[in-house]
Amino acid sequence: MKVMVMVKATQDSEAGVMPSKQLLTEMGHYNEELVKAGIMLAGEGLHPSSKGVRVQFSGTNRTVTDGPFTETKELIAGYWLWQVKSMEEAIAWVKRCPNPMPGDSEIEIRPVFEAEDFGTEFTLEPD
Repeated sequence: MKVMVMVKATQDSEAGVMPSKQLLTEMGHYNEELVKAGIMLAGEGLHPSSKGVRVQFSGTNRTVTDGPFTETKELIAGYWLWQVKSMEEAIAWVKRCPNPMPGDSEIEIRPVFEAEDFGTEFTLEPD
């Protein structure tokens, strides 16, 4: 199963505070372990929401809103895409992760939809 592992943003990450050399080193080693284990498919850190935009859809209308966005607890500071055997395996790997932020932090794990999850409604054939 594929899972998206999301590092939640904090006030520091939203303020553009860069990780320490020690944290970068620890995360580098952790990412190497993930790659060697065949778990990590992708992973990146994200710039603060002040450098992002949101596009809101309403029928045929599109509205673009520039960041920053106020609800820090709802924002993502980075992510990994992993291939794991189960949610339990993903949890075990996250528990081994260095704390991604200088203070308290949170990581969310969510399964990625795969074609079979859509059942008979999913088709690659054009209508």
